[in-house]
Amino acid sequence: MLIAGFPAGAWGTNCYLVAPAAGEECVIIDPGHEAADGVEEALKKHRLKPVAVVLTHGHIDHVASVVPVCGAHDVPAWIHPSDRYMMSDPEKALGRSFGMPLMGELTVGEPDDVRELTDGARLELAGLTFSVAHAPGHTKGSVTFRMPETADIPPVFFSGDLLFAGSVGRTDLPGGSTEDLLDSLARVCLPLEDSTVVLSGHGPQTTIGQERATNPYLRQVAAGQGAPRAPRRGM
Repeated sequence: MLIAGFPAGAWGTNCYLVAPAAGEECVIIDPGHEAADGVEEALKKHRLKPVAVVLTHGHIDHVASVVPVCGAHDVPAWIHPSDRYMMSDPEKALGRSFGMPLMGELTVGEPDDVRELTDGARLELAGLTFSVAHAPGHTKGSVTFRMPETADIPPVFFSGDLLFAGSVGRTDLPGGSTEDLLDSLARVCLPLEDSTVVLSGHGPQTTIGQERATNPYLRQVAAGQGAPRAPRRGM
């Protein structure tokens, strides 16, 4: 399996390209702010053909390049229905203006083909299987994508802004809920095997075992003690 990732834009949002191998079809996860050029470079480097864009949630730092990427390759975008409005109205999703000079020009709106994700769905794309889990808390429509273990790699978990190395996503923006986030951590993350590789929306790679042992939020949820107030991490 090939997973190529890079941080993009003003928020350093991780964008991932996933394929069975170089030279094959691929899925693009979270092409955010200023990610389009990086996507094209990775496609060329690994000789990949995209078949879909899938989104962990609707914040502008994760979806800002969806329209140009989908348009350039005539592929659909998948998003949970609760976050779909954010593609066309990102300021409503944030509860404030983000018109800062460092942002540059933004493309807002939906691509021509938008498909909606549901909890428990299995997406069969590019010869790969992605299990979808609805994981609200950071946003109402946050989801995660899990890929099963193969002969050459352990299970892979694309956590979006639910779980980071040593932290979790913020809950102080519109649609955020600390209670829902803690429930999502318990329901979606804790049952995963320790060997599961976590590829999050921001920051470095980690594993469920590492986070179970050291992440203060996951540790306290596992102990049934609630958790500290969620930090202001991510968008």
